[in-house]
Amino acid sequence: MICPKCAHAQPDGTEVCLRCGVIFAKVRVDHSASQSPPTSIHEGTIEETPGGMDTLQLAGRLVIWAILLVWGGKFIFMPISGEDFSRSYMHLVNLPFHEAGHVIFAPFGRFIQVLGGTLGQWLMPAVVTASFLRRKDHFAATVGVWWLGQSFMDIAPYMDDARAGQLMLLGGVTGSEVEDYHDWEIILTRLGLLQYDHVIARISFFCGTLFMIGGLAWGAGILYRQIQSRRRPI
Repeated sequence: MICPKCAHAQPDGTEVCLRCGVIFAKVRVDHSASQSPPTSIHEGTIEETPGGMDTLQLAGRLVIWAILLVWGGKFIFMPISGEDFSRSYMHLVNLPFHEAGHVIFAPFGRFIQVLGGTLGQWLMPAVVTASFLRRKDHFAATVGVWWLGQSFMDIAPYMDDARAGQLMLLGGVTGSEVEDYHDWEIILTRLGLLQYDHVIARISFFCGTLFMIGGLAWGAGILYRQIQSRRRPI
């Protein structure tokens, strides 16, 4: 019989764990299930599985987390002004959802249609995160949070450019070359906030930084618990 709390092996029929003292009746452990090793991953905890598959999955997660840490650091220290974000790979990931947002929100009027590009870019990673949380795949959800943070950062240069209109847009023109074309010039002009474009851009970038760091910290916590669970004595 295996204790569900500390994984200590002990004689069948034992009512109280000989190592940690947990009362089996209280945790409602089925006797037949306790005789076989756990084979699933639940709520971010990797348990012992035959063949070492848990080791491979843990190693893969560590690699993914390390990549997001290094990549995220580059985004955090990337300047808001200029086209560095628009040249990044993640901008190509965000762009289809941005353009789809314009189409999805078109029935709600011109202002919401224009704002819908940014909303679409933010909603997609939020939906992905919520979907993984519903499936209780918490590590995958941390990647969604990281993506949401990057999306907030990705839109910041567009906000920052509202008055200057110097960024090259999707149609191959800048906002200063075509009237009523630059999303955030339209949005901030409607709201009477055009003079605050730099401030609003930095707020978006700061929110993105918080989301990104939060996602990385959450992922690190999950990985730490998984590593600790593999080290516990049986």
